[in-house]
Amino acid sequence: MAKANTTVMAAPAVPMTGIWRTIRDYIFWSYERGTIQYDIMVTLILLFVFLSPRLINFKDKPVEHNPHSTGVAVLPDGQGGLIYQIEAAAVGQAVGNDDSVIRGELLQIIEPISGEISITKVEPVRDGSGRVLSYKVWVARE
Repeated sequence: MAKANTTVMAAPAVPMTGIWRTIRDYIFWSYERGTIQYDIMVTLILLFVFLSPRLINFKDKPVEHNPHSTGVAVLPDGQGGLIYQIEAAAVGQAVGNDDSVIRGELLQIIEPISGEISITKVEPVRDGSGRVLSYKVWVARE
């Protein structure tokens, strides 16, 4: 009776364990300072920090309007919102009592400070003679 040779040829060894160990060591930051691996990690981090704002749009641009040069005070309303108090001199004198024009000018003053908002309530602050000193403006974010 003849014996059959049933030896299986092993595939050539691929150093995958070494590759996975290197990846694991990079992820867990297990290299000491001064080694080439440490320098590579730091270089990659610095490249990400300095190049990513040019390549990725984070949509964090500042508002392009210049803030109004008049006095604007921002106060809490006690319910988690904000009240903007704006001097009456900032609103045009020829406005009269037209509420929509006043709201439009107040919106032009507040939006460069706070971004896109909608005015929910406007209350004039008057002195003893009835002259408007400032406006209190309640806003809601859009």
